[in-house]
Amino acid sequence: MTSSDATALSPHAVDEFARRVGTSHVGDTSGEARVALVCAKFNGGITERLLDGALTGLEASGIKPTAVTVAWVPGAFELPLAAMRLAASGTVDAVVALGAVIRGETAHFDFVAGECASGLQRAALDTGIPTVFGVLTTDTVDQALARCGAGEDNKGYEAAVTALEMADLLRALPGPAPAR
Repeated sequence: MTSSDATALSPHAVDEFARRVGTSHVGDTSGEARVALVCAKFNGGITERLLDGALTGLEASGIKPTAVTVAWVPGAFELPLAAMRLAASGTVDAVVALGAVIRGETAHFDFVAGECASGLQRAALDTGIPTVFGVLTTDTVDQALARCGAGEDNKGYEAAVTALEMADLLRALPGPAPAR
């Protein structure tokens, strides 16, 4: 999930730092979780590929299809509202927002991408349910297509695995759990 090998966490860093502190928590991607995938229909050819990657990531992590909900919204700007509703519902352990905002010749990109990110962060912070930003923000269609191919490099796959890891981590951390 890093942009280059130079920025990747070293393979043993978590364990090494855990030995230097009193308590260390890290989330796992295996186990049971109920996950909502909120998908934008705008730039839907990209979203389809992201959704396929997300479902592949959930399946590879042992999540049963019956534990997955998919909700479709018109575009990326609408993702936060549906994500917030699902996160607050008490029916899911994590939400993943999937979509693509591709820069054009107007300022539309800046408004949609920024507000989408802010709204999804607000959903996570207001509900305590991991709400993962699986929205591509690229300059071109080719850049978007490069990020939603088959395999673990698909950003939908990465977002789904991140959601599972965060849900597991939050279950382990001290503090009140979100109201159900």
